[in-house]
This record gives sequence, structure tokens and C-alpha cells, in this order.
Amino acid sequence: MLKVIVVDDEPLARKGMLVRLREFPELDVVAECSNGQQAIDSISEFAPDLVFLDVEMPGMDGFTVLKQLQEKQITLPYVVFVTAYDHYAFSAFEVNALDYVLKPVEPIRLRQAVEKVLKIYQAQDTQKHKGQLAEAVAKLTGEDTGNILQRLDNAEPVVNDRFPDAISIKDSGEITRVPVSAIEWVDAAGDYMCIHTRDGQTHILRRTMKELEQELDPRLFVRVHRSAIVNVHTIAKLQMLANGEHQLMLTNGQAVKVSRSYKDRVKQVFNQ
Repeated sequence: MLKVIVVDDEPLARKGMLVRLREFPELDVVAECSNGQQAIDSISEFAPDLVFLDVEMPGMDGFTVLKQLQEKQITLPYVVFVTAYDHYAFSAFEVNALDYVLKPVEPIRLRQAVEKVLKIYQAQDTQKHKGQLAEAVAKLTGEDTGNILQRLDNAEPVVNDRFPDAISIKDSGEITRVPVSAIEWVDAAGDYMCIHTRDGQTHILRRTMKELEQELDPRLFVRVHRSAIVNVHTIAKLQMLANGEHQLMLTNGQAVKVSRSYKDRVKQVFNQ
């Protein structure tokens, strides 16, 4: 629901607008103002999503209201100008008003203006939620936010829930299937990955860290360094060293360095 403020120096015009706006369940009128200064004070207090703003008001017209809000660095709401003269239309769009309606306000024209605002608001709100979701997934997986947003725009899965149960490793003419659940941690050694498993073995995999990370469920594995991934179930404690750096102690006694860029992601494991 959008918070709305109605600004008009004419009581009858203001009352008429309030009555018409009751027909829109998406709108919640939080204040009505009879002059420009009241409008500035109410917008500052209520932070509305939408303002129906009269252009011609004594002392301070609608354009001056917007100018003062900008000077005070107050976030501007969506604005629909209300005026008795259509020659203000060009000026209204110059200050980025979404629309303008002429007095006396006709129900059909008002509905068109409201529907226009709702459409723009919903589009921006959807994009905002996409951005928040992409940031959350990026923190969890380490993947680029832009790639996640692109999948959201294409209606593709954000996180792949179908991760392999095992990693196939080729070595000396043999292929070994290593269960993902048996992996304790992984570290990079040049162009190779060293996969350390619960039985004490180390398997060598020719793959990049990024490629391997995308095959591992981010709910079970966390990137702790540009060259290390750890199974969250093997983490015993997070330690701060004397030099200010951090390291993980695993249940097998292995110490794994945590880089600054991945520290927040590691801390999220302890908050789950």
C-alpha cells in the first residue's frame, strides 16, 4: 500500500480528492495539507510514496515545494500535480512529476494517473527486491551479482538445488567418484584442486576453484579464501590471530586461513 499526502489550499478541492482516493485500496492517505510549508513538513515526517500536489497556492506554489525539498535533501515522493490550467503540464514534467490532472478532477482521469503510479511503483519495487535477493545470494555463494540478476530477469533458478552427490576425478587412467558429503575442505595448488576427504585422503582435480565452487551446494560449503573452500560441518571454531587475521579450525585439527574479503561470509555460518 502506498502512503499518500494530498496538498491543496482549497478545502472543497482537498475534500473532493480525499473522497475519490477512497476508491483505491492500494492508497493510504496519511496527511492532508493546505499550504506549501505544511506539505514540506508532512513529507519530511511521513516520507510518503505519492503526493497529489496543487500547483497554484498562495505563498509557496507546488514547484517551490519540490525545490525546497531538494534543497533540504529530502527524498522526493512520486508527484501528481493538480491544477486548473493545462499550461503547467510542461513544467510539471520538467520537474519529473509522473502525471498531472486538471481541476475539476474527473474520476476517469484520476484513475489513469493512479494506475500509472502503481505500475511504475510495482516495477521499481520488484527491481528493488531482485537487487536485495541477488545481494543475499551473492554473499552466500560468492557469485557475481550481475549474473544472478540476469537469471532473475530471465525467470531462471537463482540457486541451483540439483548439486551432484559426487565429484568424478580422473587420475592415471582411472576415474574415482568422491562423495561430496565426504569432502572436508578444498585448497588450490596452482592449476589443480586438492580435495581433502574425511578418510584422510587427498584427491587431485584439474579444475578452477570457481568451477568447483559452482558444483558445491552453498548451504554446505563456504568459500573462505580465494584458494580454499570448507565444508561447514567440519568447522569447529573461528579464531582471530595476533596480527588481526582470522583462521578456521576444523574438526580434524586443520587450520585454514580466512581472507578479509570472505570473513563476513564465514561469520554467517555461525549465525545460522
